[in-house]
Amino acid sequence: MGYGGGAVNAPAHGPDPVLITAAAPSYDDQLAARKRKYVIMMGCRIPCLILAGLTYHTWWLALIFLVISVPLPWVAVLIANDRPPRKSEKVNRYQHEAKAVESRNHQVIDG
Repeated sequence: MGYGGGAVNAPAHGPDPVLITAAAPSYDDQLAARKRKYVIMMGCRIPCLILAGLTYHTWWLALIFLVISVPLPWVAVLIANDRPPRKSEKVNRYQHEAKAVESRNHQVIDG
């Protein structure tokens, strides 16, 4: 599990939490999600091949299952090797108050 920052409670004026980090999910979390997608897609290929074998008497149905199962390994590898896209969501980030520069003159003492 990743240990990359989190959210803190928002001030009383708003219910949205304040994001204190712009860190992406950890590489371990990303890798686990990509492995899960790969296993699911390759798991769909096995039933397609079995159904193609069971429906060989209806050639067009068996052909459909074969056509579905052929590109699945290629697509699964492409998806598993692709990193997740960057999120472009508007988040509530902490904004510190800008300090105004004092406009009064200060006495300078030369020594």
